[in-house]
Amino acid sequence: MLYTVKEVSEMSNVTIKTLHHYHKIGLLMPGEISEAGYRLYGTKELERLQEILFYRELEFSLDQIKEIMKNNPDRQSILEQQEALLINRRSRLDALIHTIKLSIHTRKEGATMDNKQLFAGFDNEKEWNEALQEQNEHLQETYCMEPMQVKEADVPEMNEQAAEAMAFMNAMAASLSAGIRHHDKKVNELISEHLDFLNKHNHTVSAEDFAAQTTFFLQDEFHLSMLEAQQTGLAYYLAAAAEAYKNKLGA
Repeated sequence: MLYTVKEVSEMSNVTIKTLHHYHKIGLLMPGEISEAGYRLYGTKELERLQEILFYRELEFSLDQIKEIMKNNPDRQSILEQQEALLINRRSRLDALIHTIKLSIHTRKEGATMDNKQLFAGFDNEKEWNEALQEQNEHLQETYCMEPMQVKEADVPEMNEQAAEAMAFMNAMAASLSAGIRHHDKKVNELISEHLDFLNKHNHTVSAEDFAAQTTFFLQDEFHLSMLEAQQTGLAYYLAAAAEAYKNKLGA
């Protein structure tokens, strides 16, 4: 049985314009052209369209799809490859969904997430850049700062730094909750260890720089809201602790 472009469009939810484009670039050729010039598609073409749509769902470009299908015309092997890719994607999405649900739950409960749980699912540059998008847009619009872009080689380093940053902020929040004074020895040690980590990871940050940064957080709505969402008063506690640590070193 043969189907017209309109019929194929209706059964596949692919627009007629898209089907015409696939024909034009040689990705999906009609099985026949009628005497009246209508494109007609048979079972073989419908199966090929299905394979194309699976690849599109996996975000392959049309050029990539065309090359893959050219070099691997066997339907069985194509389907098996697509199944493996989709299962892998499902696993990644399941991990991200779990992380989001856990984030929502811990936020509602007023708790903090384990550092490793917080970044579960963030293991490539695309996900990191998506996670940083809101902050980048804020800094660019408010301060005309260049957006931070994470490259593939940066991902392990970013994960390590993010985990350390969260461990530091969790420890500061715990100190605040426990009523430990911002100039206490324990708080000074937390800041010292945090700055040592940053400087060992190619971020030259002095006690004065850190104090200035925490003061900036108080003046910037985006960062102030983020810190206060973790724990009320944390932004002010952090700024006071950083200032006390700077003064202690300068004494």
